Amino acid sequence: MGTHWQIDALIPHSVDSDVLEQAALDLLLNVNAQMSHWDPDSVLSRFNRAAAGSRLTIPDAFYKVLDYALYLAQQSEGALNPAAGKLINLWGFGPEGRRTEAPVQKSVQACLDAQDFRGLQPDRMTKSITQPGGVALDLSALAKGYSVDLLAEMLEQHGVHSYLVEVGGELRGLGIKPDFQPWWVDLEPPAEQADWPLHRFALHGLALATSGQYRQQFRADGQTYGHTIDPRSGWPVSHGTLAVTVCHPQCMVADAMATILLVLPPEQALQWAEQHQLAALIVYRPSEHAPLTASASTLLRAMAELP
Repeated sequence: MGTHWQIDALIPHSVDSDVLEQAALDLLLNVNAQMSHWDPDSVLSRFNRAAAGSRLTIPDAFYKVLDYALYLAQQSEGALNPAAGKLINLWGFGPEGRRTEAPVQKSVQACLDAQDFRGLQPDRMTKSITQPGGVALDLSALAKGYSVDLLAEMLEQHGVHSYLVEVGGELRGLGIKPDFQPWWVDLEPPAEQADWPLHRFALHGLALATSGQYRQQFRADGQTYGHTIDPRSGWPVSHGTLAVTVCHPQCMVADAMATILLVLPPEQALQWAEQHQLAALIVYRPSEHAPLTASASTLLRAMAELP
């Protein structure tokens, strides 16, 4: 998945840590082999190259992630779209490499025309989908979170009940450490605001996912373009949200929801979080020259002590 991973855990004496490490690596390699849009030999990449009208049977894990992505695509009216792979590539945030200039609207529209997720026609009985022609899947909004969930479940199956799992910045934790403290996680403060208050979470049976606009971006013609693309307009989001963090028992859910909330304007994002009972923190700039501010959903305020 082109990122790092780490597991911190209290391992019982009866469990071989080398066995756990190999099991973790095998899980991650399997997810990569199915859902990576960077690996040309992955199941996802082969689907993206398939001829129009082809019907492909996909592995259970791939289908599970795609099925949830399609559900959210409908619920969010396209704010998350697993068929937006061409659009992400066009903006230089996919496997085809970086851009140094913004694409023209004609190219953007061509990608919008090729991302109708309804044409996939998924079948839960046969775990199969149709390539309607030219659709490029991208599951990067869910795959890391799904991997975190798999690693957490694997650890518990091996009798490990105190851990912190991380894949590319998405985390899930359980239990306490030898000092009787939970697995504390601090959110990275915005680099531009030195007086930003500390936001700290104790991950006991919870996952944490953050989507942000400050890591991957490029600048062209005096304009900065972030890597989060609104699949509805075809352009990077530009409404002032810097980052969104979601806390949820399942990391795949947190990962996907953080993406949706980052695409939606701040007020709509907070409404979505309230409607779906999400524990969410939205960091945004109310106007061009205003300082950053943070809005927390009702559930997050109930779960944590926030500044």
